[in-house]
Amino acid sequence: MSVIAYLNFDGNTEQAIAFYSEALNASEVKKVKFKDFPQDPNYPLPENELNMIMESLLEFAGGKIMMSDLLPSMKNVTGELVKGSNIIISIIIDDKQAMKNYFTNLSEGGYVIMPLSEMPWSSCFGMLVDKFGIVWKFNSDAYTFLDSVISNAT
Repeated sequence: MSVIAYLNFDGNTEQAIAFYSEALNASEVKKVKFKDFPQDPNYPLPENELNMIMESLLEFAGGKIMMSDLLPSMKNVTGELVKGSNIIISIIIDDKQAMKNYFTNLSEGGYVIMPLSEMPWSSCFGMLVDKFGIVWKFNSDAYTFLDSVISNAT
């Protein structure tokens, strides 16, 4: 089983894919636009929605993120997009240099909540909000911390 972060954007997924691909040094990027599928003649999409991203997958350093656009014509069903507060992407990586690179790249145009530093629960931890409003958490050894707390509790 795998768990993949899935992000919705308000018409700017194409820009988010480009940014995250570069910032995370993506090994593979796949994307499909709504126009790539035959339209239902009873419910055709408006012209401005055909070039929006229906589904995408970005792979990097063993991780995956999926992204898509929230169609304006669907907002009466899905509701308005609420940026940032509904998801945090956690990158757990032992390679501290790679972590610093990802942190620096993703913070471009955004802001740092907590700079990378040693914490009681991690030898290297930090948080930031990227320019698209997504919160990222970095942790060098989260599994070690979780295991030690769980084993001490029993």
